[in-house]
Amino acid sequence: MSEVVRVGMQVPDFEMEIYDPKTDSFGKISSAELKKAGKWIILFFYPADYTFVCPTELADLAEKYDELVNLGCEVISVSTDTKFVHLAWKKDEKLLENVKYPMGADPTGKISRMFGVYDENTGLALRGTFIINPDGMLVGSEVNFYNVGRNADELVRKMKANVYLKDHPDEACPAKWEPGKKTLKPSEKLVGHVYEALNE
Repeated sequence: MSEVVRVGMQVPDFEMEIYDPKTDSFGKISSAELKKAGKWIILFFYPADYTFVCPTELADLAEKYDELVNLGCEVISVSTDTKFVHLAWKKDEKLLENVKYPMGADPTGKISRMFGVYDENTGLALRGTFIINPDGMLVGSEVNFYNVGRNADELVRKMKANVYLKDHPDEACPAKWEPGKKTLKPSEKLVGHVYEALNE
């Protein structure tokens, strides 16, 4: 079994089959191609099509898709279902009517295993969100169990911070940071004086 990718590591190139709701067609998506285009990649793993929490998460993500695209991201939802099931579910489930991002198929669990979210007991993926920067490094990772849905607002906030920090590598974003708010510049002067730095 290959090593699980952790935050701070380079992500090996991967490719997967997709159902593309924008064109209502099947295709493939490649991390190498997205990297070449200078894109951030957000992988949004979920357990299974035709389940209950999953369509609420995908609908929530769909509401933020344009904002994430404007930040330079491509979003790919991923489950261990096939592209055929993705197509059928997208057409059946009203909550998915605004989904425009590619729906990745990982029926062998290869990509899910790469990110450490594959559940060998069920053959399903846990709820994992992974952010890969344009250089191919994993910079964000969040994993929930099956019964807790995620919040796309927080994903957008984290993406804004990641995009800002790519251009300002000597700074750091504090909790709840939003664009326009103060950042921190780590140095020996900041030790024990974060309050002052944020409130001066």
